[in-house]
Amino acid sequence: MRVCLNALHFVPGKMGGVETYLRELIRTMPLVGGAEDSIVIYTNSKYLEAFSTNTIIPIEHAKIYERPDPRWLVRAVLRKSIGIDLYATALSKIKADILHYPFTVMAPLVTNKPTVLTFWDMQHEFYPEFFSKKEIGYRAAVYRKSVQKATRIIVSSAFTKRCLTERYGVDAAKIDVVYTGYAPDFQVMGDAEDVIRCHGVERPFMYYPAATWPHKNHALLLDALRLLIDRWGFDGILVLSGISMQQDSAILERIRTLALENYVKILGYLPYSELPYFYNAARLMVFPSLFEGFGIPLVEAMACGCPVVAADCTSIPEVVGSAGRLFDPGSAEALAENIWSLWNNDTELQAMSEKGLQRAACFTWRETALATLQAYRKLL
Repeated sequence: MRVCLNALHFVPGKMGGVETYLRELIRTMPLVGGAEDSIVIYTNSKYLEAFSTNTIIPIEHAKIYERPDPRWLVRAVLRKSIGIDLYATALSKIKADILHYPFTVMAPLVTNKPTVLTFWDMQHEFYPEFFSKKEIGYRAAVYRKSVQKATRIIVSSAFTKRCLTERYGVDAAKIDVVYTGYAPDFQVMGDAEDVIRCHGVERPFMYYPAATWPHKNHALLLDALRLLIDRWGFDGILVLSGISMQQDSAILERIRTLALENYVKILGYLPYSELPYFYNAARLMVFPSLFEGFGIPLVEAMACGCPVVAADCTSIPEVVGSAGRLFDPGSAEALAENIWSLWNNDTELQAMSEKGLQRAACFTWRETALATLQAYRKLL
């Protein structure tokens, strides 16, 4: 079985969890597939190094396929003027039994071979206020079309499967729930303090790794932090990391308004290799996100023995199970109370750590790769 992974729209360091998904799928599938299985990656030639230096792909099982070289502008002109997509033409000619689109949309659209679409979420259907009119229009035009055209669909949670069946009318039999996992680097470590101190983190801290998208709900977390300080004299800090996106300025302004400058450490984007150290050193991870198709940081934190306090919504309870504390993501008070009840309770934190390790064992990239290969084979 020869599979082509369409990574045409891959942009390293800008995609969050879906980048992790692609990297780990590429790294793991050759390790669990048979001798007859192979992978071809269709991507922008300028990102070839990102794959060759950060993934482990036996050369006999996978190779990089450089997409054609015409500029995006030329492609756009041809698409609009005569309806020809150069990249779709090139992609359709690749020798592969199955074409896998890992980023929610089938672009460029190719239908001359069986297709698998990994669909992440339809957040815009629940929180349209977080999106521009242009983005809403694009998603309305492309998302439904993509799930209709795909031969099979992979989702990372039963929650997302329900969204597709209830909102888009997709046949449930067409959808495979394949949970994502965590890399082996995410594990309990003996000493993570040196890396943490290099970033200027000296005091006990709670950690939130999330791009500054509106749905990540940083504002509520900052409100909860202010309550912790005012009511209980909280003397730890909140460490934030993640890609800088549209809420950056609003978050900085809220920190100033709430006088939290001495209680918040913003690190921005951290190399993937450093994340396990922060999970290990954190007293707990807070995850107030309003919407998740899965929530990879939840599993990464639990795999490192980091207790989790997370929002009780969308796919999050499905991932966390009984291993973490869940709270109403609309209530800063509920979040503050959950954090404070745990912050100085070493016994409870240890119990949560142990439950988290057991829960994380349910989610591995090996299992993700095996289930993905099974989804592929349904098309042969």
